[in-house]
Amino acid sequence: MKQAPMLSSAFLHPAGQTLPEPLLALRKQRASLLVDMPLPTRKTENWKYSSKYLKLSDEMAISLPAEGKTGNSLAVSGYKVVFRNGILIPEASDYPDLDGITIQSFSDLSNEEADVLALQLGSTLDHDQAQFARLNGARFDDGLLVRLEAGAVLDQPLFIIHETAADATGSAFPRIFVEAGANSQITLVEEYTSSGNAPAFVNTVTEFTLADSANVTSIRLNMEGESVQHIGATGVVQNHGSRFESHCVGFGGPLRRHDLQVRLVGEEAETKLNGVVVTQGKQHYDNHTSIDHVAANCNSEETYRNIAADQSHAIFNGRIHIHQDAQKSFADMNNKNLLLNNGAEIDTKPELEIYADDVKCAHGATIGQLDEESIFYLLSRGIGRRDANVLLTMAFINELVSQIPLEVVRDTAQARLNEFFEQTFQEI
Repeated sequence: MKQAPMLSSAFLHPAGQTLPEPLLALRKQRASLLVDMPLPTRKTENWKYSSKYLKLSDEMAISLPAEGKTGNSLAVSGYKVVFRNGILIPEASDYPDLDGITIQSFSDLSNEEADVLALQLGSTLDHDQAQFARLNGARFDDGLLVRLEAGAVLDQPLFIIHETAADATGSAFPRIFVEAGANSQITLVEEYTSSGNAPAFVNTVTEFTLADSANVTSIRLNMEGESVQHIGATGVVQNHGSRFESHCVGFGGPLRRHDLQVRLVGEEAETKLNGVVVTQGKQHYDNHTSIDHVAANCNSEETYRNIAADQSHAIFNGRIHIHQDAQKSFADMNNKNLLLNNGAEIDTKPELEIYADDVKCAHGATIGQLDEESIFYLLSRGIGRRDANVLLTMAFINELVSQIPLEVVRDTAQARLNEFFEQTFQEI
C-alpha cells in the first residue's frame, strides 16, 4: 500500500525569532503537532480536486526575506499596512490615530498582550477543514493585531497590502487577527500581489471576532503571479446582532485555495458572502466556504460565481450547517458557473445540513456556457463576436463586482478582469 506523502520537516523550522515569548511558545507547540503531518491526496475529501496542484519542495520552506522595495497596485490614500513576504513593514504603513482603535504588529506586543492573543489565535477555525492554517500557526514570523473597543468606528477603510517578492524560491506566512468590540465598525481590505518568477508558497490566516452588534466588511483581492501557490484561511465568529460582509475576488494561479469559515453563535447575527473567481490557461482556484448557524434567528446569504477558460479548473464547495438550536434560521446559497471552453473544468458542491425544523433554507448550483441566442442577438445589432462574448461574460459577474463597496477596489478588479477578457477572447 502506497504511503501518503508527508509534510517535509523543513517546514517546521521558522526563521524569525523577534516575537514575544508567548507567541514563540505557541508557534513551537503548533509545530510539534505537525510532525508526520500527511499532505492531502485525492482521497482527502476536501482536497480531492486540488491535491495534485500542491507542489511543496524543501527549498520552498525557506522564509522569503523582508528586505527590498515595496510597492502596491491599489491607489491607497488612507490607512494602510504593508506586509512584504509575511513581515510587517512599518515605514511603508500608515496607521490610524483614533481613540478606541489599536493596531499593532505581533512583534511589538508585550508579553501580557501576547499571552491574551495566544489564546485567541486559531479559535475561529476548524483546522480539520482548513489543514494548512495549522502550518501558518507554526511558521508565522509576524502578524497584525487590530482591536476596536466598544463603539469604535474606523472612519476609512484599512488596506492591508501583502506583497510577495518571489525573486528566490521560498515561503511567507502572513497572519491577521481582528477583534471588533460591541457596536464597533471597520472595513478591511486585503490585497495579495507578487513580483518575481521564482516558485513561492504563501500561506495566510485572517481571523475576525465580532462582539454584539459589531459591523465588519472584509474585502479580499487575490492577484498574485503565476509562480505563487497560495493557500489561505479566514475564520469568523459572530455574536448577537453582529453583521459580517465578505467580498472575495480571485484570479487563478498554479494553486489557489481559500477556506472561509463563519460561525453565527449569537442570535440575530447576519452574514453575507460574495465571491468571484476567474481562471484561464492551466490555472486553478478552489473556494471552500462553511457557515455554521449555531444560534437561532440568524440570516446568511452566499453568492459565488466562477468563470473558467482554456484548460483551467475552478472549484466551489459551500456548506451550510443549521444546528439543532438554530430555529428560525434563514440561509440561502447560490453558485453559478460559466465554462468558456470545452477544455475547462468547474466542480461545484453545495451542501446543506439541517438539524432544526423551523427554518427557511435554499441552495442551488448551475454550470453552463455562453448562450448562443444571446450572442446572435448582439451580433445582429452590429456588435462583434469578441465584444459580444465580453459583454455577456462581464454581465455574468458584474452583479457581484458592483456590490464591492469601495471604488478603488472595483476599479482594480475591473482592470484585471479586462486583462482576462483580452487574453481569453483575443483569438475571436
